[in-house]
Amino acid sequence: MAKYKAIPQGYMTVGEVARKMGVTVRALQYYDREGLFSPSCISDGGRRLYNDEDLVKLHQILTLKSLGFSFDEIKNRLITVDTPQKAIDALTEQSIAIQEQINSLKQSLQAIEALKLEVIQMHTVDFKKYADIIINLQMGNKYYGLIKYFDDDMLDYCHKRFDKKSGHAFIDKFNMILEKVKSAINNGIPPDSEQGQIIAKEFWQLITEFTDGDMGMLPQLLNLSNTQANDSGYSNMQSVLSTFIEPALEAYFNTEGINPFEVTNE
Repeated sequence: MAKYKAIPQGYMTVGEVARKMGVTVRALQYYDREGLFSPSCISDGGRRLYNDEDLVKLHQILTLKSLGFSFDEIKNRLITVDTPQKAIDALTEQSIAIQEQINSLKQSLQAIEALKLEVIQMHTVDFKKYADIIINLQMGNKYYGLIKYFDDDMLDYCHKRFDKKSGHAFIDKFNMILEKVKSAINNGIPPDSEQGQIIAKEFWQLITEFTDGDMGMLPQLLNLSNTQANDSGYSNMQSVLSTFIEPALEAYFNTEGINPFEVTNE
């Protein structure tokens, strides 16, 4: 590392860098000790000196740090910007990382606002349902609002029947079937058609998976499907079920000779 008796043109002291970049001198000294951001040179008097290239590197570090990356991760992500293309690559990577953070923050904000609305509608804080709503929001369950209509027995059953992994898989299957139903409705496919019956079979298999074959739970599930809810997501789901799934299941049961209330857990 070069040493200079005086501060050469184009170089800055650690204090000047700190003021320009909005960080503390102590932070820059810490980055230096950690081997993350060292000065380009040191004066004979021991002053740390930085140039414009160092500022660009520090900007990368501060951006990545603000996104929650560890020092080791930052070290691996730093790009030397000694050519225009490398500068473009560095900025592109920062842009992608920031956009990912923005999307994550948007999802967190939506989840918080949704949770706030649920608490307002609950009037009192039911911690069991509160916790379940939080978990389902994290899993991306668009119909988390259904939980507030579950009684304690149904909540306890769900806790025993599903862990986070299996619950997530179940929600994914449910959402996939609903998308098929919406597509069928939009394309004018009748519930009793061959394609409609395939969807009905998949939906019925999902019901039996949820109940683990115990159709004693079916009346309560039917009551949930008829519950008058205030949130639009759940209301839209009810509309889809009543418009397509109910007549599709009725035709499926008639064709297959199934009486769903006679199915018992094996």
